[in-house]
Amino acid sequence: MSASSDSEILNIEEAAALLGVSAKTFNKVLHSEDIPARKIGREWKFSRQALIDWVGRGSSTDFYREDKSRASRQQSGAAD
Repeated sequence: MSASSDSEILNIEEAAALLGVSAKTFNKVLHSEDIPARKIGREWKFSRQALIDWVGRGSSTDFYREDKSRASRQQSGAAD
């Protein structure tokens, strides 16, 4: 393994690869979710363990609850 793959501090591309998504998808999630991160200068930095812990704290029921709530808000907004 290379030193960068063992790094505890990741850039966006490395964090996306750790989670198995594209950098574009990861960037969208970064701006819409509460991902543990720090912006240093112009670059985002991520702790490998904090990302693993963040994924572990999530729940698919949270996703579906948010999705239903969002759909309800959109429907009530369309009725106005």
